[in-house]
Amino acid sequence: MVIPIVIVVASLFLDGLLTNYLPYSVGHLSIFTPLTTLVSIILIYAFFRHKDKEYFILVFITGIVYDLFYTNLLFLDGFLFLLIAFLFTKLYKNTGFNIFWIVLDIMLAIIVYESLFALLIVMFNLVPMSFGRLFYKISHSLLLNIIYGEILYLIIKIIPKKYKQVMIN
Repeated sequence: MVIPIVIVVASLFLDGLLTNYLPYSVGHLSIFTPLTTLVSIILIYAFFRHKDKEYFILVFITGIVYDLFYTNLLFLDGFLFLLIAFLFTKLYKNTGFNIFWIVLDIMLAIIVYESLFALLIVMFNLVPMSFGRLFYKISHSLLLNIIYGEILYLIIKIIPKKYKQVMIN
């Protein structure tokens, strides 16, 4: 249980570090917009197969901590991360855990996360949002996060099998 917590904590700090050094304002997003915490909660499921309750608790707590550090919207990311985690537990049970599916899962997670976040922004009329802005945010989040996901996948792959619950191909 220590390894997934270390991965999540490192991803939380990496999100903060990268957002300080990469442009992150409307119209000036870098093609390297980080969502490393989101990527990490998808990949740590390798340590929790058949322990879904523990996984969901860790994901929810991670979302709350993410909210406290980065968004100030208490419980929003907790619920969004939990929803995405639920979706990916179902996907992993049907597709497996390999490098091809990881790329698709990361892309899908970013699309779902950004779309749900945009939907809430529109519902509460917080800032103007359009499909163009949503597409822009999604497209500028993919590159860095897929690279991070692949690196994290390779790190998880070399961890001894006795710590993982899912076979990694």
